[in-house]
Amino acid sequence: MDLVQWTRHMEAVKTQLLEQAQGPLLELLDRAMWEAVQSYPPQGGPLPSVPPDSSSKAREPSLGKRKMFIIRKSLLDELMEVQHFRTIYHMFIAGLCVFIISTLAIDLIDEGRLMLEFDLLIFSFGQLPLALMTWFPMFLSTLLVPYQALRLWARPRAAGAWTLGMGLGCALLAAHTAVLCVLPVHVALKYQLPPASRCVLVFEQVRFLMKSYSFLREAVPGTVCARVGEGTQAPRFSSYLYFLFCPTLIYRKTYPRTPSVRWNYVAKNFAQALGCVLYACFILSRLCVPVFANMSREPFSTRALVLSIMHATLPGIFMLLLIFFAFLHCWLNAFAEMLRFGDRMFYRDWWNSTSFSNYYRTWNVVVHDWLYSYVYQDGLWLLGGRARGAAVLGVFLVSAVVHEYIFCFALGFFYPVMLVLFFVIGGLMNFMMHDRHTGPAWNVLMWTMLFLGQGIQVSLYCQEWYARRHCPLPQTRQRAPCWHQSHEEGGPGVTEETTRTWATSSTPTSRVRGDAIIPAKELCTQRAACHPSDGADSEGPRERGLHHVAGGGERKENYLPDVSALGQEIGKWILTLRKR
Repeated sequence: MDLVQWTRHMEAVKTQLLEQAQGPLLELLDRAMWEAVQSYPPQGGPLPSVPPDSSSKAREPSLGKRKMFIIRKSLLDELMEVQHFRTIYHMFIAGLCVFIISTLAIDLIDEGRLMLEFDLLIFSFGQLPLALMTWFPMFLSTLLVPYQALRLWARPRAAGAWTLGMGLGCALLAAHTAVLCVLPVHVALKYQLPPASRCVLVFEQVRFLMKSYSFLREAVPGTVCARVGEGTQAPRFSSYLYFLFCPTLIYRKTYPRTPSVRWNYVAKNFAQALGCVLYACFILSRLCVPVFANMSREPFSTRALVLSIMHATLPGIFMLLLIFFAFLHCWLNAFAEMLRFGDRMFYRDWWNSTSFSNYYRTWNVVVHDWLYSYVYQDGLWLLGGRARGAAVLGVFLVSAVVHEYIFCFALGFFYPVMLVLFFVIGGLMNFMMHDRHTGPAWNVLMWTMLFLGQGIQVSLYCQEWYARRHCPLPQTRQRAPCWHQSHEEGGPGVTEETTRTWATSSTPTSRVRGDAIIPAKELCTQRAACHPSDGADSEGPRERGLHHVAGGGERKENYLPDVSALGQEIGKWILTLRKR
């Protein structure tokens, strides 16, 4: 009996040791494989020279380091094979089930029916066919123009023919850039596309621009450096077409390919991506809309702002995880599997990061490779390989501007929260929390900063969204009745005390001037025009909130307050306080 127990104990110790050694061993093997692959020179290039003193800190940085693609699985696919990690995945699915059950229960209690409504989802993806129609000319321009420009530049350098081809190619690229930059913006503004449809356009716009630049950046040097009188063969059109769809932003003539396509794996990833979209819809409709829909009608205070940020940390971090899993894992792996793209390292273990510099490198490897290759390395080359800090700041600036542009395009307004958080706060954290900091405390600090950052973004962007729905300044003069009209026509007017109260009842993005008393006529042109409610009380709070999110159609005014009656109530409340 003792021998059996001892054998079981040794088996348990062996299993524990293997589990503890598996992570460091895999990391060591990946690092060794990466360094071995990086040591190979590019095709047709000279052999790398061994530096005389490899330990010298003053040696020149490796400006020729190139992204190498090898066959490997995504990290989450490997972790899903472990039962303990798969349980965490099941917990998130259980959370989605809880959201569905709570929504059904509230509908049953408030409205006496059991039916899931996806008003927010339908609104967000409104006019999606128009967005897809706009995508088609963007794709054709990216498919034909850069490749044709490269073919013009690959002609033999004979007399003025090559100069003419160079000029024509530059003109084509300028037209291509104009199409990608102007067309989606024009369609989004003219037809007032909702946020999700705008996201489709802006993501594809940025992706096409980055892929076009990578293709030209990798293929043009060999063409331009060709000897006079000699022509160079442009890459095959099939390789460029494959590059436009494969999940990478770095162009290569060939990529490692898997032997077959697992269509069940493709269907599973698309289903998980759709589930993440539904999950995000429930989070916004249950945790964000009820909180922020009426916040701009409340008197502003620092306490309310801080509480709203703290409340938004949970939905914010949920949204961050859902975006990561839906796009960087499910969506990219689905396309990689369909195209038999072998290198699935779209991210690394960013959740274990103890510094923000490591987090930025591992969160989105696809974009990081592009920034490292074409912004950081090219910046070092232009600066002589010495100003590493300037190159890093250049990477942060480009990334922050593009992120802010995406938010501005998707939401329809410029509110530089992302720009400040990413470039200013994120840049400082990148230099303050560097790779020399290790240990669990630094990982806890990084996650704390992520929670707070997501809460700030969700809170401020939601407040700005609803402030612009409550205060549509360009349309105020076309709506009636206004406050001053009601006062002049003998209706229940707005007193100076009421005006003072409404002047302080604003969001952080309000246009009023502090506690100053603003005349009712001037305030009418600054606040939203006030229509009496047309049966707003007949709708439930969730419906009013979702109609308020949409901000369009005839029903968006139904839940706006009756300002004349509200002014009377506020005036009575102020008089009561004075009597007390």
